[in-house]
Amino acid sequence: MKKASALVLNVLLLVAFIFPLLMIIVNSFKSRIDIVRNPLAPPADWSFANYTEAYKTMGFGSAFVNSLIITVFAVALILIFSSSLAFFLVRWKWRINHIILLMLIASMIIPFQAIMIPFVSVFGSLDMLSSKWWLIYFYLGFGISLSTFMYHGFIKGVPVDMDEAALIDGAGRIKLFSSVIFPILKPITTTIAILNVLWIWNDFLLPSLVLISPEDRTLPLSTYYFFGKYTSNYGVAMAALVLSMIPIVIFYVAMQRQIIQGVVEGAVKS
Repeated sequence: MKKASALVLNVLLLVAFIFPLLMIIVNSFKSRIDIVRNPLAPPADWSFANYTEAYKTMGFGSAFVNSLIITVFAVALILIFSSSLAFFLVRWKWRINHIILLMLIASMIIPFQAIMIPFVSVFGSLDMLSSKWWLIYFYLGFGISLSTFMYHGFIKGVPVDMDEAALIDGAGRIKLFSSVIFPILKPITTTIAILNVLWIWNDFLLPSLVLISPEDRTLPLSTYYFFGKYTSNYGVAMAALVLSMIPIVIFYVAMQRQIIQGVVEGAVKS
């Protein structure tokens, strides 16, 4: 009885999670009139016209390249800076390090919406809201707190004896971290990389404040312009959403084994 109840509950949860995605895919093949008339009905004629229009209108190629550049550079910088900062905070027993860690944790409590207006005012006056390279810098600032916190907990479980052995063998601090410590952090690095890739790739709010030029728009920003003030082309917008999801889905499928392995090993290590 318990197994049957658990199975029914799991099926209901699966349907609840998949249903919105399924509706987006189904409606991406329908005209705007058919969507308004009955969004739950299957399309009478499965047409790829919405996808063709969406690809051209949103400038998919340019938007994809922008999203890829921003995500790759931002995630790489977050991993490098947060891992090295966490190593420093754990291994150097300075009193100020505890204060730095507390400040990083406190910064995670403050929602971005609370500082959005001062953010635009200050950095706008400095002419820093104008390109994707500044956006990468901002992602580093907003993403380093959580990543450092996660690295910090993992590095605390790495024996100090490994540091001492490497130093005795003649390794410097940089060599110690890059060749000894960082390879051990592979499980948590995989987890942190996935979290940041999903966040940065799908983020809309921060790019909408920073990326003023149409040439710098990311995929989420490009899909927004299908929704006007008085009218919305829902079919094309749904197709644009599906196109935006395809790269991240391919990434997840390709990295699925590493993702699961990283989460499991990270949980066991901690």
